[in-house]
Amino acid sequence: MNYTEAMEKIDSLLVFGSQPGLERISALLELMGNPQDKVRYVHVAGTNGKGSVCNMLSGVLVESGLKTGLFTSPHITGFGERIQINGEMMPESGVIEEVERLFPYVVRLRESGVIITEFEFVTAMAFDWFARMNCDIVVLETGMGGRFDATNVIKKPLCSIITSISLDHTAVLGDTLGKIAFEKCGIIKPDSRTVFALQQSEVNECVIKTAKERNNVLTFAPKLTALESSLDGTVVMYEGRRIHLPLLGEHQLLNLSLVLTALDALWLEGIRIDSEVVSRGIGKVRLPARFEMLSREPLVIADGAHNPDGMKALSNAVKKYLADRDLICVIGMLRDKDCSEAVSSLRGLTKRMITTTIPDNPRRQTAAELLATVTQQGIAAVSCEDPEKAVKLAFEMAKNEQDPAIMICGSLYLVSMLREVAKDTAGGIVK
Repeated sequence: MNYTEAMEKIDSLLVFGSQPGLERISALLELMGNPQDKVRYVHVAGTNGKGSVCNMLSGVLVESGLKTGLFTSPHITGFGERIQINGEMMPESGVIEEVERLFPYVVRLRESGVIITEFEFVTAMAFDWFARMNCDIVVLETGMGGRFDATNVIKKPLCSIITSISLDHTAVLGDTLGKIAFEKCGIIKPDSRTVFALQQSEVNECVIKTAKERNNVLTFAPKLTALESSLDGTVVMYEGRRIHLPLLGEHQLLNLSLVLTALDALWLEGIRIDSEVVSRGIGKVRLPARFEMLSREPLVIADGAHNPDGMKALSNAVKKYLADRDLICVIGMLRDKDCSEAVSSLRGLTKRMITTTIPDNPRRQTAAELLATVTQQGIAAVSCEDPEKAVKLAFEMAKNEQDPAIMICGSLYLVSMLREVAKDTAGGIVK
């Protein structure tokens, strides 16, 4: 089996969609010898901020010398990004090896009427790889939800982290903040530790109630204040030491606070990392598609915000860092998102939008459909069905502006496919 064939095996499971529940993956892991029980975890759930929190925390743990696994989704630069050890993506040889080892179990279960989905299989792959590579600790990001998410088969983690919660995936998780928070709180295990930042009252009540019922030590992340902030990052003080956070946006201060609070919780579990190591680890974090600068000249930003709260955070970053720029925005979104509410956050901030279609996704919204939504918000826009042509059109428009900036946003899927196109068109990449 080669890498292409291995990925075809994994992709073949996409036809089964996303099906919440732990019975199927539990059956698969049982056949595999339950590798998930052989590693320690920090488990992270929430609507926004999970990827940032996971990557920051993983970076610090790696810097401390711990062999650290990181499981996130979806991937931006390549499949191996979803399963990392010490910041290194899972190699193609590892993917091949895991598929050859584990796919026969999928076939055996299918013959008995148990259908394994793509996310369940990738999660099982990650558990197996981390156990076989003898990781000291794994930072584990949920996919969608928490209670019935495939990652939630783990036993008590060292710490659970609940990030910002807002309305998303409402058809599956519920149509109120309280219902969604209940699903996210499913990762809180009895007699453990939970880290959380206070937010909307419905969310606060659910997290506090769940933590109390499950006898958790609940620690609230404090609000951090930036000493400095620019397109090169944000500086804060932590235990008397300056920390440079390369990730941009006020919302990243909340994510950083969750990470620092989680490190305090891990200290009480015997994982003791001093402030100098924390500072170095945070300073090395690079995260694609989170207000990521792809080019300085012309200025090109990529951000995968795809729901109303994410777009509000993006709009705040635009106001802070791009207020004086002539902003041209390439946007594509999925049909099951609240596109109107999300797009409204960018009203008055862009000179022109170019709507496009995310290809090869059954949930895609066409460029024409999104154009109608955008124009209803009073935003000047044109449509371009082909995403690559949309990016090149944005660069052409930028030539006519005095101080232009280009932003690609609306979906991680869109940003993933256009990052390299934008970098190539700009003629370089920010190091």
